[in-house]
Amino acid sequence: MTHLHLEGLSHVYPGGVRALEGVDLEIHPTERLALVGENGSGKTTLVRHLNGLLRPTSGRVLIDGRDAALLRVAQLSRLIGLAFQNPDHQIFSSTVRREVMFGARNAGLRGGVLEDAVVRSLRLVGLEQVRDDNPYDLGYSRRKLLAIASVLAMDTQVVILDEPTTGQDAPGVAAIERLVGGLSEAGRTVIAVSHDMRFVAETFSRVVVMQAGRIALDGPVETVFAEQSWPALAASRLEPPPAARLGASLGLGSTPTETALLAAIGAGRS
Repeated sequence: MTHLHLEGLSHVYPGGVRALEGVDLEIHPTERLALVGENGSGKTTLVRHLNGLLRPTSGRVLIDGRDAALLRVAQLSRLIGLAFQNPDHQIFSSTVRREVMFGARNAGLRGGVLEDAVVRSLRLVGLEQVRDDNPYDLGYSRRKLLAIASVLAMDTQVVILDEPTTGQDAPGVAAIERLVGGLSEAGRTVIAVSHDMRFVAETFSRVVVMQAGRIALDGPVETVFAEQSWPALAASRLEPPPAARLGASLGLGSTPTETALLAAIGAGRS
């Protein structure tokens, strides 16, 4: 179980752009946490500090109490896996199977354990039938799933998904929702960066809203999408998912179930 703690995390890019400003954030083992906010709010910059792709300008990232700055990227990659927003920044192998195998082998998996991890990960994202294909013969949405499979095969305790639903059709989004649930049930922490508020509301238990490099809101999904939080969401150029608006108008709260919505709508017609 991996515990993450960000203390006063700030990051300034070359040229003086301040992407993060004194972020304090604690992420507990097995949490399902979504980072949301408009473009440039600091979401991706934040998660890239967790696996060492970026290092703090000031502040610290603690992983199980250890300062991540003292760990090499190779060490961090055995603890925290990150699927990039653009899969083409991650994919380079000549076949789907080799692509998934690469990261898992670097994480120390060998022999039958390695092969099982590759097969299991491809099955989870529905790509087992194309394991011998060239990744660039796949469409964008399936390359996205391949990048996710490559991270899953590494069997890290923390899995980070950057905009996982981009380019996915409804079945693809549903598959990712099931995947997140399965990872959580298996005791792994799942962190997602997302603009898809419906996906966030239906899949995650905690939401952190980023605004101009700071945390604007942090709480359970039912609180962050509740009506009293809508002004703060609007200030971050976000809108609550349609179900939250409908639930508020029907007095069902911000995360109404489909059964409750149908019952309320039916009662209104009768």
